[in-house]
Amino acid sequence: MTAWELSPTTATYFPGTPASARDPQNYHYINGFVDVGDLPCRIATWRDVATRTVSLETDWEVESLNLPGSNRRVEFTQFRYRPTRLSRWCKTTIAAGEDRYCSFRLTTCGGVHIWVDGELAARFEPFTRNQSQDTIVHLPISSAGSEVIVLTEEMAERDTNWFFELSLVDDTELDIFLPGAEIGEQAGALKALAAQARCRGEVVTANDDVVLLFDTHSAMDVEIEITFASTSHTHASALKRTVVLPAGAAEVFVCSGNELGDGYYNVPLVFSIGKSRVERVIGCAILRNLEPQQLPGDLAARKRFALEHAARHGENRMGTVVALLETGQGGDPRIRPIVEATLKSIEERHDCADFVSVPLLWAYHRHAADFPQDLRARIEAVLQGFRYWVDEPGNDVMWFWSENHALCFHVSQLLAGLAWPEAHFSASGRTGREQAEIATARLGLWLDAVEKDGLAEWNSSAYYPVDFIGLLALAELAPEPIASRAKGLCDRIFTMLSLHTLNAVPAGSMGRAYDKELRAGPLTELAPFAAVAFGKGWLNSGVASLPLFAAGRYEPPANLGPYAQPATGETISAHYRQGYGPAALLSLHKTENIQLSTNSGARAGGYGHQQHVIDLRFASHPMARSWINHPGEDDPWGNQRPSFWAGNGNLPRVLQEGGTALVLYRLDAEARLDFTHIYAAQSGIEHHLHGDTLILKAGSAFAAYKATSPLIPVTTGPGAGIEYRQNGEKQGWAVITGEGLNFDQFASQVASTRLDLGDDGTRLVLAGPSGQELSLNWTKAPEEHSSRSRLGAEPAVVVSSAR
Repeated sequence: MTAWELSPTTATYFPGTPASARDPQNYHYINGFVDVGDLPCRIATWRDVATRTVSLETDWEVESLNLPGSNRRVEFTQFRYRPTRLSRWCKTTIAAGEDRYCSFRLTTCGGVHIWVDGELAARFEPFTRNQSQDTIVHLPISSAGSEVIVLTEEMAERDTNWFFELSLVDDTELDIFLPGAEIGEQAGALKALAAQARCRGEVVTANDDVVLLFDTHSAMDVEIEITFASTSHTHASALKRTVVLPAGAAEVFVCSGNELGDGYYNVPLVFSIGKSRVERVIGCAILRNLEPQQLPGDLAARKRFALEHAARHGENRMGTVVALLETGQGGDPRIRPIVEATLKSIEERHDCADFVSVPLLWAYHRHAADFPQDLRARIEAVLQGFRYWVDEPGNDVMWFWSENHALCFHVSQLLAGLAWPEAHFSASGRTGREQAEIATARLGLWLDAVEKDGLAEWNSSAYYPVDFIGLLALAELAPEPIASRAKGLCDRIFTMLSLHTLNAVPAGSMGRAYDKELRAGPLTELAPFAAVAFGKGWLNSGVASLPLFAAGRYEPPANLGPYAQPATGETISAHYRQGYGPAALLSLHKTENIQLSTNSGARAGGYGHQQHVIDLRFASHPMARSWINHPGEDDPWGNQRPSFWAGNGNLPRVLQEGGTALVLYRLDAEARLDFTHIYAAQSGIEHHLHGDTLILKAGSAFAAYKATSPLIPVTTGPGAGIEYRQNGEKQGWAVITGEGLNFDQFASQVASTRLDLGDDGTRLVLAGPSGQELSLNWTKAPEEHSSRSRLGAEPAVVVSSAR
């Protein structure tokens, strides 16, 4: 049941009583780990829920409609930087063939009350953070139509899965309608428009227009309010437009590409007919110039160029202040409002405050005299009152326990302690000197673990820039031996970055991936690091850590350029492990035209969280990328972990030999979606589908996806032209790359192979025409365990040449 009238969302700050938190930090980082105990806000919520009485409210205005579409849930998933109680009223009308009780499965993250015709009929309030719970409810439904009102609530702690799902269990038919909605018979059309909406193409250049596309022609004029919002932590609005999709049209012009700066944007859409509104959020990439820029001069000159670019074009985050101060522009009027906003997030202990406290401390250490006296005094007061770890009491929702957050908190604690050794730090009751001593010990443990295990968030375009926040600050400002150890890890990250960058775009398998990075090409915050380090690429407005690299003394190893851009005829292979366990056994096959990257160490059959296990990148276009995953949610534009495109609901077994990979999936019987799928960009790539085989041609490079059952192309909605599905609980894939052939030759070569999956789904075999085989078993063989133990966290790289 997904047809509902919706009230506005009520959001109330709800912190609970300050307390120190349980500290399970053992410096063994596992992506998706959340077992940190219950925060004060949730404890307070449970206490409130246990004793309260909730009354039905009916006088709320209908803000928007939730209509049937791709998502089976009524979902309001979001991110909140502070502990916030959320609630929303939902109303629909349900009619049965006769007066009767109907049984529904109710699933929720949060809590739910249900009233039927004014009487409370069900109450289910687990309020378990980001863990769905379900129950069966029995609702009295009349043949004349019963008004059903739902109050859905959640206690938001940073990333918040908030939804309810009401699914009919009984074998009967129900009629569902929204008598209060003005659109009447147009409800289906409005629903379809919202579900189908996407921007034309994977990327919009300065010479292109931003155009919204739909599959069906609108039956009447529909007003669409459109906002382009940054996907960074600023969430800054770049442009707002209101357009009308005319009756009979299936597309509408929004703006010119040159009206927006480079970036991957969240695009909230509000569809309106009269007072009835439907909301939708999609994504849109703006890259005004598709050609990578050659940055001028040597590394020092490129760093200066990037620093000046950040000072001119950086978004309103603390990194821009660093760039301004480091380029001698301490009087720039942007500095005060950015610093004030930064101080507010630290003072209010927003989640991710540690990401901005480090560059603020960098600026204070190097440029304290450039701040006006009042601002300097406020910086000192706020940072001496900050909460630097879970042993210091608090009632915030700051996340301390992941690899990147632990680093940034420890770095902040060290730099603050070094800045004010005699000061009293009110949250901990310690002196600055004591804070620095504790931070030094904690950083030692963090460095020990990551030096040995590698990074759980390997190759992540979202989290390498966050790692750089902490590591570059240590390399510049920390005492020895911490500074040298931080430089060593920066060397390792830049080595991995060079290996997985093709034609100036970082890609590859990832420990943690989001849609907004996978589909962004060179628009990520990581891409400018490759541009500066290797001399070619794109700069953008991201300033989380690039100004620290550009202003600091750290320099990457000088021999990495040939890894980032292989010579004609060269093939680069790399094998290494990353993350505790290890979490990843990484393989790379790379030429100047194509890059295949996999993780064969994922826990097959397990929960995939944000693990991106197989990735293809082509040099033909900055957006030319492809991968396979098992979607973790219904909505193609959703933000779950895993989402539709990022991560895996169930992890596969993977094997890579050179430029060929095998992928074996065995989906859980209760998996939310019973298919895996290919994402294949159209930019710079030709698609050729033949039954169970999809061949991609990108310049002179080829890749074939061969499946164990027919591939189903998606022809409508956000997946139109870029998505190919394979259904079934047990399924296999082969990925075969090639160069030096024409299309017919490569297609013939692929057609001559046979991909077989045994009846029990435990062995996948790719057989060639001459009898050679590549096989993958669901259960690891002893020799695999042996080879795993020989891999190190430092990449083992082999460069071979066909010449």
